Amino acid sequence: MNKKEFVCQAIQEKQQFFNAVSDEVWGYAEAGMKEYQSAECLEKAARELGFSVETGLSGIPTAFVASWGSGKPVIAYLGEYDALPGLSQKAACPVKDELSPGAYGHGCGHNCLGTAALAAAWAAKEFMEKNHLSGTIRYYGCPGEEYGSAKAFMARDGLFDDVDACFTWHPGTTNNVWLCSSLANLSVFFRFKGRTSHAASTPFLGRSALDACELMSMGVNYLREHIIPEARVHYAYVDVGGIAPNVVQDHAAVHYFIRAPRVYQMMEIYERVCDVARGAALMTGTQLEIQIHEGLSDFLPNPSLTKLMYQALTEVGAPQFDEEDRKLASAIRETLSPDQLKSYAEKYAGVPEMQQLIKENAVLCDVVLPFIPESSPMGGSTDVGDASYCAPTAQINMCTEAMGTPGHTWQVTAQSCSSIAHKGTIKAAQVMALSGLYALEDPQLLKKAKEELLQQNGGGYRCPMPPEIMPTL
Repeated sequence: MNKKEFVCQAIQEKQQFFNAVSDEVWGYAEAGMKEYQSAECLEKAARELGFSVETGLSGIPTAFVASWGSGKPVIAYLGEYDALPGLSQKAACPVKDELSPGAYGHGCGHNCLGTAALAAAWAAKEFMEKNHLSGTIRYYGCPGEEYGSAKAFMARDGLFDDVDACFTWHPGTTNNVWLCSSLANLSVFFRFKGRTSHAASTPFLGRSALDACELMSMGVNYLREHIIPEARVHYAYVDVGGIAPNVVQDHAAVHYFIRAPRVYQMMEIYERVCDVARGAALMTGTQLEIQIHEGLSDFLPNPSLTKLMYQALTEVGAPQFDEEDRKLASAIRETLSPDQLKSYAEKYAGVPEMQQLIKENAVLCDVVLPFIPESSPMGGSTDVGDASYCAPTAQINMCTEAMGTPGHTWQVTAQSCSSIAHKGTIKAAQVMALSGLYALEDPQLLKKAKEELLQQNGGGYRCPMPPEIMPTL
C-alpha cells in the first residue's frame, strides 16, 4: 500500500474517533491561554494514539508537545484549540441561537484545526512504524492563537529550532495551499498618569491623562499618512479615567495593534507610535508607561514545502459533500448580507474555478483551487508566523464552511460542529499526513527548504517581544 492509500484509509477508518475529539473541543470553547479542558482532551487523545506528551511548555499550562520516534528528520504539525468571545452558537444551526449568551464559541474553527493536525501526526507515525522508518513526528499543542500568541513564546524558547518541516492548515470556505504571507502584529498598552483636580474651579491644577490619550490618538491618525499603505494601526480605549466629567482624569490607557507585512516594518512603526505617545505626555504634563503585551511575526510560506503540500492536496482531493451538507450550507448563506456575498465573489474574481462555482450557485467548494502565488499579505495576523521564522512551514485551507461565510462569526461556530466540518477536517488531516511523509523521505527537499528559510528570515528568528514579557495567562 502506497503512502496516499495508507494515510487516507487509516484516517478514514478512525474518523469517528477524530470527529468526537473535534466535537468535544468545540463544546468546551475556551478562551486563549485558558484552554484547560481542550488541551487535556487533545493530550489524552495523543497518549491513546501512542505519543509521549510533555505539557506546560514556555510557562503556559495549556501548551504541549506530543512526540513519537527519534532522530532526524523532525516533522511537525501545529494544532490550535482556542475559541472567540461572544460567538457561542448551537451546532449545525442555521439561525443565530446562542448556547450560552455572551459565551465563547469556535468562530474560527480551531477545534477542527487542532484535531486534524493530531490526526495527521498519528497517520504519519503509523506509516513510519509499519515501514520501520526513522525520524521524529511531533504534534505541537499551541494555545492562544487568537489571544496570547503562544507560538511566539514557544519560538522564543527554541521549541521549533530543530524542526525540519512544519505543516498546518486552517478551516475555511476553499481548498487551496496558503500562498500569501500575513501581517506581523504588536499589541501594546499606552498608560498615562496625571493629576486630579476639580474640572470647573481648579482645572489648571490638574494634568489630564485622558487628554494625553486623545492627543496621542490624534497624532497617530496623522501618522497614518506617512507609513506604508499595507500597515494597519488601530486602537481601543481600555481606561478613560472614570465617569465624572467634573474630575480631571489622572489615569487613562489605550490599547494599540500595530501591523505591517514584515516584523522589521512593524517595529519601525512601533517606535514612531511611541514617539507620538511621548509627545502627548509632554504636551499634557503626564507620565507615560509603554507596555508590550504580545507580538507575533509575519508568516513565511516556504516555497518547497508549499509546492509539496499542493501535490498532496491534488492527490487527496477536496471534500465531497452530500445533500444534507448542502442544505445546511444553503441555509447559512441565507443569513449572509448581499454585501458579504458580493465581497466574497470579488475576492475570487481572478480564479476561474471559483467563478464557475459561483455561477452555478454552489454553496460548498468541492474542488481544489489552482496554485496561484499571491504578492500581497492577507489582512490578518497569526502566530504561525513565528514558527515559520524558525522552521520551514507550509499550510493549506480546507472547506469546512459554506462559500461566503465570513470569519469570526456565529455562522462559523455553527458549522464547525457539523458534518461539513467533519469532512473537511478528515481531508485536511490526510493532506498533511501525506505531505509529512513525502518530506520525510526527501532529504534534498528538506535541505532546499532550509536554505529558502534562511533567505526569507534574514538569517534567523528575532522575537518581537523583549525577554521580560511573559505569557498572559
